[in-house]
Amino acid sequence: MPLASYALGMMDASVYAPEVFAPGLPSTPQSSAVGIVPAGSIADAAAPLLALQGIGLSFGGVVALADIDLSVRPGEIRAIIGPNGAGKSSLINVISGVYRADRGHALLDGVRYGQVPTQRLAHLGVARTFQNLALFKGLSVLDNVASGLAYKVRSNFAGQVLGIGRSRGEQRDSLSRADQILEFLDLTAVRDRLAGTLPYGLQKRVELARALVAEPRLLLLDEPMAGMTASEKSEMASFVRAARDRFATTVVLIEHDVGVVMGLSDRIAVLDYGRKIADATPDEVRNDQRVIDAYLGVASDNEDGAGI
Repeated sequence: MPLASYALGMMDASVYAPEVFAPGLPSTPQSSAVGIVPAGSIADAAAPLLALQGIGLSFGGVVALADIDLSVRPGEIRAIIGPNGAGKSSLINVISGVYRADRGHALLDGVRYGQVPTQRLAHLGVARTFQNLALFKGLSVLDNVASGLAYKVRSNFAGQVLGIGRSRGEQRDSLSRADQILEFLDLTAVRDRLAGTLPYGLQKRVELARALVAEPRLLLLDEPMAGMTASEKSEMASFVRAARDRFATTVVLIEHDVGVVMGLSDRIAVLDYGRKIADATPDEVRNDQRVIDAYLGVASDNEDGAGI
């Protein structure tokens, strides 16, 4: 890869790379190599990694969120569902520090935080994907994934362009870690292709790779399977589950495909008109009449009274 291209990718990555830092928040230890965390969920841990308490948010008098409480345990896959306009994206923007809630508190590892600069989220061990693709379409897949480590770059611009000093080691380490994630997500075959030339489903997977390359402890996925075919959704769900197990990553997921959510999530919170109407296991949510009425439509009369 040309050094100038690498430097450009490292600089521009801050525009889209999910990196927020709040002063006073706990530092995040990172493993030295991809994949050394033992597999297996730790979702039964008592203390939540993420907690929302009484979150309220309004826009010009329109209530987007009202008194939302939510806890996310370490190692679990936590889904947030609801009809369009329910407040799902607003909630994930509060979690990622893009929005500051009008009321209530968000806590990470028990430490309160609010709206924070979007360029340093990764220092918290938090990464995010977006509903709409935010890749550098003119850079290779490898460069896109390596840009997820831009927050770690300490060398100056001249060093990056010329490939001298510490930039040489930073570049080598970033590309090595990116290659490991590409292998994990079965993307090695398209490693050197321009991201913009890939099919949509593969581009969504590249976005996941970029979020995972820093091995975040909290991964926020905003409709990661939107627009995918059934087979692509199945593959993506498997990769999300494998990432949780391999890297001990906690996942907060917004997704419209109820079938995917039911099969992938440990717990599901359901929003409707900015209020939480259910928060339980997939089986419990599937049979909750409020969810059936608000999200999936009123159930038709049937003799067995089956839920979702």
